[in-house]
This record gives sequence, C-alpha cells and structure tokens, in this order.
Amino acid sequence: MKYAVIGGTGVYDLLEFSKQKNITTEYGDAELDIVQINDLEIAFLARHGREHSTPPHKINYRANMKALADLGVQYIFATAAIGSCNENFAPGDIVVINDFLDFTKNREHTFYDGTTKDVVHFEMNDPYCQNLRSKFHKKAKLKSLAIKRDAVYVCTEGPRFESSAEIKMFQKLGGDVVGMTGVPEVILAKELHMCYASIGIVTNWATGFGESINLHEIEASLGKNKAKITEVFIDIFNTGLDQNNCHCKDSGIRV
Repeated sequence: MKYAVIGGTGVYDLLEFSKQKNITTEYGDAELDIVQINDLEIAFLARHGREHSTPPHKINYRANMKALADLGVQYIFATAAIGSCNENFAPGDIVVINDFLDFTKNREHTFYDGTTKDVVHFEMNDPYCQNLRSKFHKKAKLKSLAIKRDAVYVCTEGPRFESSAEIKMFQKLGGDVVGMTGVPEVILAKELHMCYASIGIVTNWATGFGESINLHEIEASLGKNKAKITEVFIDIFNTGLDQNNCHCKDSGIRV
C-alpha cells in the first residue's frame, strides 16, 4: 500500500466504503481505515481518532506515522483546518502549505530521540514535498478547485486558540495561517522518507483578525471543499507517483 490521506476536523464522513485496521507500533497503537477505490487502496488516518476524541496536543503522531510506514506508505496528502492571519486568505479559501513555523511545546518531534545508536539530522529546506504540491496545483486547476496560493503554516500547541498578541507576532514572522496539528507530522514524514503535502482549508479568521471564531463557520468552510479536495488526492494517486521527482527519500544526514 503506497498511498495515504490524513484528515482532521470535518473529513470523517468521506469513509463510506472502508475497513478498519488497528496497527501496533513500538510507539503505540494507531487506528486506520483502508479505502478501496477501484484498483487503488488508500490508508485513511483520522488524526483525532474516529470519534474526534483526541485533542491536538495528545495525538500520538509517532505511532500514526510509523503505522503508515509499516504498511508501506510512501505518499501522503493531509488536510488541515486553519485560521487565517493573512488578509488575502478568507474563510473558505484553500491554500497549499509550503513551510512552517513551530510553536509547539510538549510533543515528541523525532524518531531519533537518543534511544537508537544513530544521530541523524534532516533538512527542512523543502519540508512539504515539492512534487506533490506541484501536482496538486495542476490537478486542482483541472477540477476547477480554486487555490489561493502557497502559505506558511504556524503550528501552536493547543487546544486553546491563539491570543491576539500571538497572532500579531506570527504575522511579523511571516506566518499566513495557524493550526494545531501540522507539526510534528511533517517532520516525522520526512524522517520516514515519505512524500508529504498538506492542504489547508481556511475555516475562520485568527483571533483579533476579523470576526470571532464560531463552530458554524468552521463546519461550513469544511463542507464546501472537503469532497473536491479528496477527489484531487485520488486523481493524483491514480496517475502514479515517483520519488525520483523530489528529495524526500534522501533528506537525512548521518553524523
């Protein structure tokens, strides 16, 4: 199995034809759904659990990513519900994440934590696979799915939303959108030599940057776009992918 989709808020009802699979790794257990679409088999992972019961700071990111690797997954598309601190990105807009700022605090960020004999550093000059990002832009255009542009993702610890002062700081540092789940997911994918791309759906304005956050607005933004985004993922998987078109498989430097 080569392909996976990682979903967060608002994407669970896409799993109409699937079978559940639980995988045990050295980092813990992970719940997956295996979706069969014609001849294509895709692993679907709900970050927060099937019942959306795990908050972002309690997600076992290492178990999730290792479970996908153990299945043989090489290519991952992820979705992310995000708030905007860029006036050019309004609720309902779709962006392709191309870089990140990490403001998480208490998460396990690496598989190379001193419990193995190897010390490995990983390059982050292209954390989100350039090949998957390029293909998503092209395929989305063919599907008439409007993409605003690439965006820098700020990951915070959660589960609280960010303060107005924090949002102002993130803006000054070059952040465009904020969320709570993108890190360490992207880092762990890189350590496992996976091609990983994340598509952000703007659900609300960030704190102090427009109207107050409300659940209705978040659900409306997700409902408008989630099905078509998933169609694009599947179309790209169906075209076949090759890791010779990016640097994801060889980004680690041993010392």
